[in-house]
Amino acid sequence: MAGQPRSLAGRVVVITGGARGIGAATAVALARLGARVVVGDLDQVQAEKTAAELGGNALALPLDVTDPKGFTAFLDEVEERVGPIDVLINNAGIMPLSPLDEEDDAATRRLLAINLHAVIHGTREAMVRMRPRGTGHIVNIASMAGKAGFPGAATYCATKHAVVGLSESVHLELRGTGVLVSCVMPAVVRTELASGLGEARFIKSVQPEDVAQAIVAALRRPKFDVFVPSSLDAMGRITRLLPRKAGEWLVRSLGGDRLLASAVHSTARADYEARAAHSAPAAEERDVS
Repeated sequence: MAGQPRSLAGRVVVITGGARGIGAATAVALARLGARVVVGDLDQVQAEKTAAELGGNALALPLDVTDPKGFTAFLDEVEERVGPIDVLINNAGIMPLSPLDEEDDAATRRLLAINLHAVIHGTREAMVRMRPRGTGHIVNIASMAGKAGFPGAATYCATKHAVVGLSESVHLELRGTGVLVSCVMPAVVRTELASGLGEARFIKSVQPEDVAQAIVAALRRPKFDVFVPSSLDAMGRITRLLPRKAGEWLVRSLGGDRLLASAVHSTARADYEARAAHSAPAAEERDVS
């Protein structure tokens, strides 16, 4: 008989990029279960609105994940004001779309700073804090793009592959310590990040609440691989079993090669792309100085 699911009541949960999208939906789901949620986000106004909707146990703090010293100070403040961090969800991420030969180096650096370096730094900080206590859970938000390549998003895919590899390695490093790792790999999630994207024939898009529920489930009954929807796992396994040419033909026939590429330069993405271009102030300051 499976053990009882772990209670999240009273647990201190930190969510980066928690003001909107997957982060906000996850904050809502965890707050309903009694977790003490801390929302960290570059957009402090939206973060405070999200926290206010969660009730009295929630807290919003400013966070630029591309500032390593600031990220560390943010986590220090959480522990001073709320208590030891039980769960860190590295959720902050961006997905500007462009063929690689049209992507400027500033966009490349933003993607690496937010989607990868910040996740590495957050994971390391969580390990330092959790390992001595012998308890904790690190949740890294990757993507199905961490298991495959999609034209129009080469650097994004590279960062998500790296997050999967990071999570796999840290999972093994922490084996037996009491600190757990989960790697979340959603399909297209209907948030602002997915503006302009159509539906894939081979897999349906999901809502941020679907991802939130999968995260909650992985926290209550710990598991490493978290696919949303769960059918992504089987699809990926089938594709990888096929010879490369056959696998690529299958992806093309189902429209997977156009899933992200078709939205490049889409006017429906203009607002998101503009916001993503100003999402790494600390990294940009370092580049200028």
